[in-house]
Amino acid sequence: MNSIGEFIDALGKYDFLQSALLTAIMVGIMSGIIGSFIILRGMSLMGDAISHAVLPGVAVAYMLGINILIGASIFGILAAIMIGFVAAHSKIKTDTSIGIVFSAFYALGFILISMAESSTNLHHILFGNILAVSDSDIMTTAVVLAIVIMFVSIFYKELLVTSFDETYAKTYGLKTQLIHYTLMLVLTLVTVSALQTVGIILVVAMLITPAATAFLWTDKLSTMLYLSAGVGTVSSVMGLYLSYTFNWASGPAIVLMAAGLFAISFVTSPKQGFLVKKFTRKTKKELPIYEADID
Repeated sequence: MNSIGEFIDALGKYDFLQSALLTAIMVGIMSGIIGSFIILRGMSLMGDAISHAVLPGVAVAYMLGINILIGASIFGILAAIMIGFVAAHSKIKTDTSIGIVFSAFYALGFILISMAESSTNLHHILFGNILAVSDSDIMTTAVVLAIVIMFVSIFYKELLVTSFDETYAKTYGLKTQLIHYTLMLVLTLVTVSALQTVGIILVVAMLITPAATAFLWTDKLSTMLYLSAGVGTVSSVMGLYLSYTFNWASGPAIVLMAAGLFAISFVTSPKQGFLVKKFTRKTKKELPIYEADID
Protein backbone atom coordinates (compact mmCIF):
# COMPACT_ATOMS: atom_id res chain seq x y z
CA MET A 1 0.00 0.00 0.00
CA ASN A 2 1.32 3.44 -0.94
CA SER A 3 1.56 6.04 1.79
CA ILE A 4 0.55 9.66 1.36
CA GLY A 5 4.25 10.53 1.16
CA GLU A 6 4.74 8.09 -1.71
CA PHE A 7 1.69 9.55 -3.44
CA ILE A 8 3.17 13.05 -3.16
CA ASP A 9 6.50 11.76 -4.51
CA ALA A 10 4.65 10.16 -7.42
CA LEU A 11 3.00 13.51 -8.17
CA GLY A 12 6.45 14.97 -8.73
CA LYS A 13 7.49 12.16 -11.05
CA TYR A 14 4.51 11.29 -13.22
CA ASP A 15 2.88 13.70 -15.65
CA PHE A 16 -0.31 11.63 -15.85
CA LEU A 17 -0.81 11.97 -12.09
CA GLN A 18 -0.26 15.74 -12.23
CA SER A 19 -2.84 15.98 -15.03
CA ALA A 20 -5.28 13.88 -13.02
CA LEU A 21 -4.84 16.09 -9.93
CA LEU A 22 -5.36 19.30 -11.91
CA THR A 23 -8.48 17.90 -13.57
CA ALA A 24 -9.85 16.59 -10.27
CA ILE A 25 -9.50 20.00 -8.63
CA MET A 26 -11.22 21.80 -11.53
CA VAL A 27 -14.09 19.30 -11.64
CA GLY A 28 -14.53 19.54 -7.86
CA ILE A 29 -14.78 23.34 -8.02
CA MET A 30 -17.23 23.54 -10.94
CA SER A 31 -19.41 20.70 -9.63
CA GLY A 32 -19.69 22.37 -6.24
CA ILE A 33 -20.62 25.77 -7.67
CA ILE A 34 -23.28 24.58 -10.12
CA GLY A 35 -24.52 21.95 -7.68
CA SER A 36 -25.36 24.67 -5.15
CA PHE A 37 -27.90 26.21 -7.51
CA ILE A 38 -29.24 22.78 -8.48
CA ILE A 39 -30.17 21.81 -4.92
CA LEU A 40 -31.45 25.29 -3.97
CA ARG A 41 -33.80 25.24 -6.95
CA GLY A 42 -35.01 21.73 -6.11
CA MET A 43 -33.62 20.40 -9.38
CA SER A 44 -31.70 17.36 -8.18
CA LEU A 45 -33.79 15.10 -10.41
CA MET A 46 -33.15 17.40 -13.36
CA GLY A 47 -29.42 17.15 -12.70
CA ASP A 48 -29.74 13.37 -12.74
CA ALA A 49 -31.71 13.53 -15.98
CA ILE A 50 -29.21 15.78 -17.77
CA SER A 51 -26.26 13.65 -16.65
CA HIS A 52 -27.86 10.56 -18.20
CA ALA A 53 -29.35 12.29 -21.24
CA VAL A 54 -25.95 13.38 -22.57
CA LEU A 55 -24.92 9.76 -23.24
CA PRO A 56 -26.36 9.61 -26.79
CA GLY A 57 -24.71 12.96 -27.51
CA VAL A 58 -21.36 11.51 -26.44
CA ALA A 59 -21.92 8.49 -28.68
CA VAL A 60 -22.90 10.62 -31.70
CA ALA A 61 -19.87 12.85 -31.17
CA TYR A 62 -17.55 9.84 -31.19
CA MET A 63 -19.23 8.46 -34.32
CA LEU A 64 -18.90 11.79 -36.17
CA GLY A 65 -15.43 12.52 -34.84
CA ILE A 66 -16.40 15.86 -33.28
CA ASN A 67 -15.85 17.31 -29.80
CA ILE A 68 -18.04 15.51 -27.26
CA LEU A 69 -19.03 18.86 -25.74
CA ILE A 70 -20.97 19.69 -28.90
CA GLY A 71 -22.92 16.43 -29.08
CA ALA A 72 -23.55 16.23 -25.35
CA SER A 73 -24.67 19.88 -25.10
CA ILE A 74 -27.20 19.43 -27.89
CA PHE A 75 -28.73 16.35 -26.29
CA GLY A 76 -28.61 17.84 -22.79
CA ILE A 77 -30.53 20.96 -23.82
CA LEU A 78 -32.90 18.85 -25.96
CA ALA A 79 -33.67 16.69 -22.92
CA ALA A 80 -34.36 19.77 -20.74
CA ILE A 81 -36.70 21.23 -23.40
CA MET A 82 -38.55 17.92 -23.85
CA ILE A 83 -39.00 17.51 -20.09
CA GLY A 84 -40.45 21.02 -19.83
CA PHE A 85 -42.66 20.52 -22.88
CA VAL A 86 -44.15 17.23 -21.65
CA ALA A 87 -44.79 18.64 -18.17
CA ALA A 88 -46.37 21.84 -19.53
CA HIS A 89 -48.64 20.19 -22.14
CA SER A 90 -49.98 17.22 -20.18
CA LYS A 91 -51.25 16.27 -16.75
CA ILE A 92 -48.03 14.38 -16.12
CA LYS A 93 -45.96 15.89 -13.31
CA THR A 94 -42.39 17.06 -13.87
CA ASP A 95 -40.75 14.18 -11.99
CA THR A 96 -42.61 11.69 -14.19
CA SER A 97 -41.62 13.46 -17.41
CA ILE A 98 -38.02 13.52 -16.18
CA GLY A 99 -38.09 9.75 -15.65
CA ILE A 100 -39.54 9.12 -19.11
CA VAL A 101 -37.19 11.40 -21.03
CA PHE A 102 -33.89 10.60 -19.32
CA SER A 103 -34.46 6.82 -19.38
CA ALA A 104 -35.26 7.00 -23.11
CA PHE A 105 -32.14 9.07 -23.82
CA TYR A 106 -30.03 6.78 -21.66
CA ALA A 107 -31.25 3.69 -23.50
CA LEU A 108 -30.62 5.38 -26.86
CA GLY A 109 -27.09 6.20 -25.71
CA PHE A 110 -26.32 2.57 -24.91
CA ILE A 111 -27.56 1.46 -28.33
CA LEU A 112 -25.56 4.15 -30.15
CA ILE A 113 -22.38 3.31 -28.22
CA SER A 114 -22.76 -0.38 -29.08
CA MET A 115 -23.12 0.64 -32.75
CA ALA A 116 -20.18 3.05 -32.70
CA GLU A 117 -16.89 1.64 -33.97
CA SER A 118 -14.78 3.27 -31.32
CA SER A 119 -11.97 2.24 -29.02
CA THR A 120 -13.67 4.13 -26.21
CA ASN A 121 -14.23 1.96 -23.17
CA LEU A 122 -17.87 2.12 -22.10
CA HIS A 123 -16.84 1.38 -18.51
CA HIS A 124 -14.75 4.58 -18.46
CA ILE A 125 -17.64 6.63 -19.84
CA LEU A 126 -19.93 5.29 -17.13
CA PHE A 127 -17.55 5.34 -14.15
CA GLY A 128 -14.69 7.61 -15.22
CA ASN A 129 -10.93 7.08 -15.39
CA ILE A 130 -9.18 10.16 -14.06
CA LEU A 131 -5.72 8.61 -14.43
CA ALA A 132 -6.13 8.60 -18.22
CA VAL A 133 -6.98 12.26 -18.82
CA SER A 134 -5.40 13.78 -21.92
CA ASP A 135 -4.19 17.31 -22.57
CA SER A 136 -7.37 17.99 -24.54
CA ASP A 137 -9.45 16.83 -21.55
CA ILE A 138 -7.57 19.28 -19.32
CA MET A 139 -8.12 22.15 -21.77
CA THR A 140 -11.82 21.31 -22.09
CA THR A 141 -12.23 21.18 -18.32
CA ALA A 142 -10.41 24.50 -17.90
CA VAL A 143 -12.65 26.18 -20.49
CA VAL A 144 -15.80 24.86 -18.82
CA LEU A 145 -14.55 25.99 -15.38
CA ALA A 146 -13.97 29.48 -16.79
CA ILE A 147 -17.50 29.48 -18.27
CA VAL A 148 -18.98 28.41 -14.92
CA ILE A 149 -17.14 31.13 -12.97
CA MET A 150 -18.06 33.82 -15.52
CA PHE A 151 -21.70 32.72 -15.64
CA VAL A 152 -22.12 32.76 -11.86
CA SER A 153 -20.19 36.02 -11.46
CA ILE A 154 -22.18 37.89 -14.13
CA PHE A 155 -25.62 36.52 -13.27
CA TYR A 156 -25.18 36.03 -9.52
CA LYS A 157 -28.08 38.32 -8.51
CA GLU A 158 -30.42 36.80 -11.10
CA LEU A 159 -29.52 33.27 -10.02
CA LEU A 160 -29.96 34.26 -6.37
CA VAL A 161 -33.45 35.70 -6.86
CA THR A 162 -34.74 32.95 -9.18
CA SER A 163 -33.36 30.22 -6.92
CA PHE A 164 -35.19 31.45 -3.81
CA ASP A 165 -38.36 33.10 -5.19
CA GLU A 166 -39.20 32.49 -8.84
CA THR A 167 -42.58 34.22 -8.54
CA TYR A 168 -40.96 37.41 -7.27
CA ALA A 169 -38.34 37.11 -10.02
CA LYS A 170 -41.09 37.03 -12.67
CA THR A 171 -42.83 40.00 -11.07
CA TYR A 172 -39.52 41.85 -11.04
CA GLY A 173 -39.25 41.27 -14.78
CA LEU A 174 -36.49 38.68 -14.88
CA LYS A 175 -36.56 36.19 -17.75
CA THR A 176 -36.75 33.11 -15.56
CA GLN A 177 -37.07 30.64 -18.45
CA LEU A 178 -33.97 32.00 -20.14
CA ILE A 179 -32.04 31.77 -16.87
CA HIS A 180 -33.31 28.22 -16.36
CA TYR A 181 -32.20 26.96 -19.76
CA THR A 182 -28.88 28.77 -19.56
CA LEU A 183 -28.29 27.02 -16.24
CA MET A 184 -29.22 23.74 -17.95
CA LEU A 185 -26.63 24.42 -20.65
CA VAL A 186 -23.91 25.14 -18.09
CA LEU A 187 -24.98 22.04 -16.14
CA THR A 188 -24.59 20.00 -19.33
CA LEU A 189 -21.08 21.37 -19.91
CA VAL A 190 -20.09 20.51 -16.33
CA THR A 191 -21.53 17.01 -16.75
CA VAL A 192 -19.54 16.37 -19.91
CA SER A 193 -16.30 17.73 -18.45
CA ALA A 194 -16.72 15.39 -15.48
CA LEU A 195 -17.09 12.29 -17.66
CA GLN A 196 -13.39 11.46 -17.48
CA THR A 197 -13.22 11.82 -13.69
CA VAL A 198 -16.42 10.34 -12.25
CA GLY A 199 -18.36 9.10 -15.29
CA ILE A 200 -21.96 9.65 -16.33
CA ILE A 201 -23.54 7.47 -13.64
CA LEU A 202 -21.83 9.17 -10.69
CA VAL A 203 -21.55 12.78 -11.90
CA VAL A 204 -24.89 13.64 -10.28
CA ALA A 205 -23.37 12.69 -6.92
CA MET A 206 -20.64 15.31 -7.40
CA LEU A 207 -23.28 17.88 -8.31
CA ILE A 208 -25.44 17.17 -5.27
CA THR A 209 -23.31 15.86 -2.38
CA PRO A 210 -20.74 18.70 -1.98
CA ALA A 211 -23.49 21.30 -2.29
CA ALA A 212 -25.66 19.47 0.25
CA THR A 213 -22.68 19.28 2.61
CA ALA A 214 -22.08 23.03 2.31
CA PHE A 215 -25.79 23.70 2.87
CA LEU A 216 -25.52 22.09 6.31
CA TRP A 217 -22.94 24.67 7.38
CA THR A 218 -24.31 28.02 6.18
CA ASP A 219 -27.40 30.05 5.29
CA LYS A 220 -25.52 32.44 3.03
CA LEU A 221 -25.36 31.63 -0.71
CA SER A 222 -21.93 33.15 -1.35
CA THR A 223 -20.44 31.18 1.56
CA MET A 224 -22.20 28.06 0.35
CA LEU A 225 -20.62 28.39 -3.10
CA TYR A 226 -17.10 28.58 -1.62
CA LEU A 227 -17.73 25.73 0.83
CA SER A 228 -19.28 23.53 -1.85
CA ALA A 229 -16.37 24.12 -4.21
CA GLY A 230 -13.99 23.31 -1.35
CA VAL A 231 -15.77 20.08 -0.46
CA GLY A 232 -15.83 19.08 -4.12
CA THR A 233 -12.10 19.75 -4.41
CA VAL A 234 -11.17 17.84 -1.25
CA SER A 235 -13.36 14.91 -2.30
CA SER A 236 -11.76 14.80 -5.75
CA VAL A 237 -8.19 14.93 -4.43
CA MET A 238 -8.82 12.32 -1.74
CA GLY A 239 -10.61 10.14 -4.29
CA LEU A 240 -7.65 10.47 -6.66
CA TYR A 241 -5.31 9.32 -3.89
CA LEU A 242 -7.46 6.25 -3.21
CA SER A 243 -7.82 5.56 -6.94
CA TYR A 244 -4.04 5.63 -7.43
CA THR A 245 -3.16 3.81 -4.20
CA PHE A 246 -5.67 0.96 -4.30
CA ASN A 247 -6.29 0.88 -8.06
CA TRP A 248 -9.96 1.73 -7.51
CA ALA A 249 -12.18 3.22 -10.19
CA SER A 250 -11.79 6.99 -9.84
CA GLY A 251 -15.50 7.82 -9.94
CA PRO A 252 -16.64 5.61 -7.05
CA ALA A 253 -13.59 6.64 -4.97
CA ILE A 254 -14.32 10.36 -5.37
CA VAL A 255 -18.04 9.93 -4.66
CA LEU A 256 -17.33 7.86 -1.54
CA MET A 257 -15.12 10.65 -0.20
CA ALA A 258 -17.86 13.21 -0.90
CA ALA A 259 -20.41 11.00 0.87
CA GLY A 260 -18.04 10.62 3.83
CA LEU A 261 -17.68 14.40 4.20
CA PHE A 262 -21.47 14.75 4.03
CA ALA A 263 -21.91 12.12 6.75
CA ILE A 264 -19.47 13.96 9.03
CA SER A 265 -21.27 17.27 8.39
CA PHE A 266 -24.67 15.68 8.93
CA VAL A 267 -23.59 14.65 12.41
CA THR A 268 -21.44 17.59 13.50
CA SER A 269 -22.45 20.79 11.68
CA PRO A 270 -23.44 23.53 14.18
CA LYS A 271 -26.29 24.73 11.98
CA GLN A 272 -28.18 21.50 11.30
CA GLY A 273 -26.04 18.73 12.73
CA PHE A 274 -27.78 15.60 13.99
CA LEU A 275 -25.88 15.63 17.30
CA VAL A 276 -26.49 19.36 17.79
CA LYS A 277 -30.23 18.95 17.30
CA LYS A 278 -30.34 15.94 19.59
CA PHE A 279 -28.35 17.76 22.29
CA THR A 280 -30.56 20.85 21.95
CA ARG A 281 -33.74 18.80 22.35
CA LYS A 282 -32.28 17.02 25.38
CA THR A 283 -31.25 20.33 26.97
CA LYS A 284 -34.70 21.80 26.46
CA LYS A 285 -36.29 18.78 28.12
CA GLU A 286 -33.97 19.06 31.13
CA LEU A 287 -34.57 22.77 31.69
CA PRO A 288 -36.88 23.35 34.66
CA ILE A 289 -40.21 24.99 33.85
CA TYR A 290 -41.29 27.73 36.23
CA GLU A 291 -44.81 29.04 36.43
CA ALA A 292 -45.10 32.81 36.47
CA ASP A 293 -46.50 34.33 39.65
CA ILE A 294 -49.83 35.97 39.01
CA ASP A 295 -51.01 38.46 41.62
